[in-house]
Amino acid sequence: MSQSSAAPLAPAVELPAIPLLQIGTWVVFYGLLAMLAIFFVSADQGAISLPAGNAVHEWVHDARHLLGYPCH
Repeated sequence: MSQSSAAPLAPAVELPAIPLLQIGTWVVFYGLLAMLAIFFVSADQGAISLPAGNAVHEWVHDARHLLGYPCH
């Protein structure tokens, strides 16, 4: 009797199709959301501050220091 040294064949793996249009839509949405968040963290209480007062500044105070933005 002779033994075969060939390895058993692995089942074929089919890769799923990736809908690039749907992924691109979410990438744009979350990119804009991130830009808005960075705007409020970095530019609040500056020359282009949207809300009046100190409320947003106090909410993002620690994030400003973490990202290296001077605030006082």
